[in-house]
Amino acid sequence: MKGRSIFLLALTIAVTAGLAALSYFGVGAGKLFGVGGIRQGLDLKGGITMVYAPRKDNPTSQEMGAAMSLIRRRLDAKNYTEAEVGLQSGNQIRVDIPGVDDPETAVQELGKTALLTFKNEAGDTLLTGSDVADAQRALTSQGAGTASQYGVSLEFNSEGAQKFADATSANLQKTISIFLDDEMISNPTVQSVITDGHASITGTFTAQEAEDLARSIREGSLPFALDVLSVNNVGAKLGSNALNTGVLAGAITLGLILIFMIIIYRTSGLAADLALAIYTVAVLILLSLFKVTLTLPGIAGIILSIGMAVDANIIIFERMREEISTGHTLRASVDAGFKRAFPAILDSNVTTLIAAGVLFWLGTGPVKGFAQTLAIGIVVSMLTALAVTRFIIKNLVGAGLNAPKFFIPVKKEA
Repeated sequence: MKGRSIFLLALTIAVTAGLAALSYFGVGAGKLFGVGGIRQGLDLKGGITMVYAPRKDNPTSQEMGAAMSLIRRRLDAKNYTEAEVGLQSGNQIRVDIPGVDDPETAVQELGKTALLTFKNEAGDTLLTGSDVADAQRALTSQGAGTASQYGVSLEFNSEGAQKFADATSANLQKTISIFLDDEMISNPTVQSVITDGHASITGTFTAQEAEDLARSIREGSLPFALDVLSVNNVGAKLGSNALNTGVLAGAITLGLILIFMIIIYRTSGLAADLALAIYTVAVLILLSLFKVTLTLPGIAGIILSIGMAVDANIIIFERMREEISTGHTLRASVDAGFKRAFPAILDSNVTTLIAAGVLFWLGTGPVKGFAQTLAIGIVVSMLTALAVTRFIIKNLVGAGLNAPKFFIPVKKEA
């Protein structure tokens, strides 16, 4: 039993060292799982600024709002949660994106507005994307005896269904061309009047191309296209020392907490410190894995979650102290301490997690980044406090450190 506990403690230390090395060096050229693979926000690393203008005279405020919402959704889909979108100079849209490696790709992805139009042979517009209720990738057939191919299934809203019925009725045996951003993507011949509000876009699509097209249409079609006026690189807003300052603050916080826990809680504090080290490297690995964009508010979220991790350990150790002071053995006190502390720890973490969820749902830019790092930190801190700390303490007891005074110094009654 003693030898097994010593082995498990040594294994825990080795795993912690391995995770620390992984979080520092990463894997591959992209440094996956490592700090080098964590995206940095505009305030830390800089990025690009793009300015768009509507291809329409005097668009309404509602139309401009729709355009910004569309760009915002695309930014979120690409996990550019720290990007900022806003109006400037009247009807221009400014987009700031941190840490972009390929500005040209970002321009194409965000500027493509999925401007869908249905036109007759004379070039008159019969319907637009605003008449479409839904779009999904589907296997379609272009005629009897032909193999099924990937395409997009369209469902029109009530107004669009009537427009499409009128369009097919007026263009029997003629073509109705389907354009996306002025590019013809399909040119079918109307074989019959379609009154059920459903149609298909067919062509030589791959599965991914059909899915991308359907998603672009679902995201929202505007009554105008967007033109790129400028693309400029921008420097870090807070200077080159901003990241170093934030990291130093986190390191000082972590160091002081580690010292405090050992002084106050002795061997139990040492166990909490090892769990806290595992927490730290685990958070860094998850930030890299999930491509979270890190800003100074995000670093603040991590530091806050460190405090919550220590708070959970303190609650556990105080419950253990109470059990020991009533005469229970160390093993019994450990089990009872974790059991009694669990409801309070769970409640406090869940309520904070709810707050982080609301911030992520309603927030934008740095607020969303803060919510992400806080949520990740909360989940990891709760797991390390309840599972890892308990595992370490039990194996310390099993290794022979079973005197209560070494774990939790009991306060003497006055």
